[in-house]
Amino acid sequence: MTPVPPRAPATAAGATPFPDYPFEPQHFIHPNGLRQSYLDEGPRDGEVVLMLHGNPSWSYYWRKLVSALSDRYRCIVPDHIGMGLSDKPDDSRYKYTLQSRVDDLEELLGHIGIRGPVTLAVHDWGGMVGFGWALANSSRVRRLVILNTASFPMPAARSLPKRLAMGRDSKAGGWLIRRSNLFARGASWMGTRRHLPKDVRAAYAGVYDGWDNAISTLRFMQDIPLGKGDPAWSLVERAGRKLKTYADRPALIGWGLRDFVFDKHFLAEFEQALPHAEKHIYADAGHYVLEDKAELLVPAIRRFLDMNPPLPPSL
Repeated sequence: MTPVPPRAPATAAGATPFPDYPFEPQHFIHPNGLRQSYLDEGPRDGEVVLMLHGNPSWSYYWRKLVSALSDRYRCIVPDHIGMGLSDKPDDSRYKYTLQSRVDDLEELLGHIGIRGPVTLAVHDWGGMVGFGWALANSSRVRRLVILNTASFPMPAARSLPKRLAMGRDSKAGGWLIRRSNLFARGASWMGTRRHLPKDVRAAYAGVYDGWDNAISTLRFMQDIPLGKGDPAWSLVERAGRKLKTYADRPALIGWGLRDFVFDKHFLAEFEQALPHAEKHIYADAGHYVLEDKAELLVPAIRRFLDMNPPLPPSL
């Protein structure tokens, strides 16, 4: 098992030195022996907001929202195995598939004792993980916060961008991603329209420096389902069929239209399935919409949660 990269001395007891990330990560050891890092911030009896990141980010992506909500809401924010501050095992220790991510989430929530209702907040691959988990837990999902993501197969009008195809289908591309941390470093520059400070870019990408630490950024790409023969296809297809059944729940969509992957075609799928969703669409924001529009989107999400008490489960 490959440990996470060495960390600088903590800024407070148990805290990490990453900018704007004054949290004390918790850790859960899965039955397979792998350690998963997660945040558990806010009152123990607060309404649970489950925030799921994608690739190549980690719980750091949600930091400003956690800070804005944790006075009232209990924020549960995992780092997927292989990502962020979680263990980064090789393929002999862990099967890097979407189903593994869903299973990990179920085990983690059971460990924490989260067995009741949640607000599901998702970004990038977090949408497929979260809506995949919700297939067996749909009655527990009381609100939705959807940010530049998917819970369905690639829209017919889209094709896989070349930058992703390079990692998914090319051995040379995969080698570059792991050898040079190409995907995480590139996303820290190109994932926003706003220029991120150097220390913020380093926080996003530095946890994946080195061949061993970059494994999950490549395996996530290789798991992108494009057809029935791909391992994640069935799970994503089922999640997509179920999406419209959440239309009776409060939902907020926050979207950056300058996203080279999750573009207007993905947004349209969510708008069609969730016609009553509150929408915050930004023409000048990119994939990391919470970075580009934090000053607008974070308070909008807080207002949305405060003004939309979770509905009781359907009978």
